[in-house]
Amino acid sequence: MNDVARLAGVSIKTVSRVVNDEPGVHNETAERVLAAIERLGFRRNIGALNLRRGSSTGTIGIVLEDVANPFYSGLARAAEEVARRHGRQVLTGSSDEDAVRERELSLEFCARRVDGLIVVPAGRRHAYLVPEITSGLPVVFVDRPPGDVVADTVLVDNLDGTSTAVTHLARHGHRRIAFLGDSPEIFTAGERLRGFREGYARAGLPFDERLVAMGPHTPGDLPEVLGELLGGASGATAVVTGNNRITVLALRALAGAAHRPALVGFDDFELADLLDPPVSVVAVDPGLLGQTAAELLFARMAGDSAPPRRIVLPVRLVPRGSGEVGP
Repeated sequence: MNDVARLAGVSIKTVSRVVNDEPGVHNETAERVLAAIERLGFRRNIGALNLRRGSSTGTIGIVLEDVANPFYSGLARAAEEVARRHGRQVLTGSSDEDAVRERELSLEFCARRVDGLIVVPAGRRHAYLVPEITSGLPVVFVDRPPGDVVADTVLVDNLDGTSTAVTHLARHGHRRIAFLGDSPEIFTAGERLRGFREGYARAGLPFDERLVAMGPHTPGDLPEVLGELLGGASGATAVVTGNNRITVLALRALAGAAHRPALVGFDDFELADLLDPPVSVVAVDPGLLGQTAAELLFARMAGDSAPPRRIVLPVRLVPRGSGEVGP
């Protein structure tokens, strides 16, 4: 700011008035200041300005599992749109399913004085955020609940999703349906496994634990895992996959197979409707998930002091062909 003042031939106070759009500066003087700002490439430090005023920093933080995953990028994009309507910018980071990394990112965003925080939990311990929440920072957990704090949470109906997938496959004649899930320590994976079991009960089928393979799965091990689930006279004739990444891995492992099982994936994914056959899915709207979480966050930032809310969004079965073939 000193350099701008010297170049424009004015006081620092005059530069401050122009930068902050305050009255009392002659038009010709303001033009000289603006020309000096342009020439020097000066940018005001909004964060420092807001901290001095004791007001908003104009940002919210979002901690995701992996921003490269289309599901989470869709969630973040929808939250960003809500933030934009409220005049805020978004800081994002990926925890990579690491509880320590999640904690580091969350506290880093708090140190940067974000106005609110949206977290996809990687772990089950969130007491580290209690001091921030107590001091007034709004925090919303999304996709998974927090472990040891009571806070706003937005989820999807994981249990109903896999239960619906099983009953759908059973209606098409399948009696041995396998489940490829993620790591059972992950909340969504555990809930989807519970829904899978419930689907068997709804359909009146005897449950066989040998038809469940929980992850994490890799491109290297999945062909063997699928071979064990599908092999032999007692093998599965249909598969429910626990998330979009596992669905893609399964499709790659099954590419070129003489006989492919019926398949219903949890989470939609790009080009699923263009494959042969198109992939039937239990569809979750990540945009609605992100939008709902962000709107709840901004309601809290605006003064909503109601007790913490737990919102569960519905899922829907999208039949496209892969889950509608008989055994």
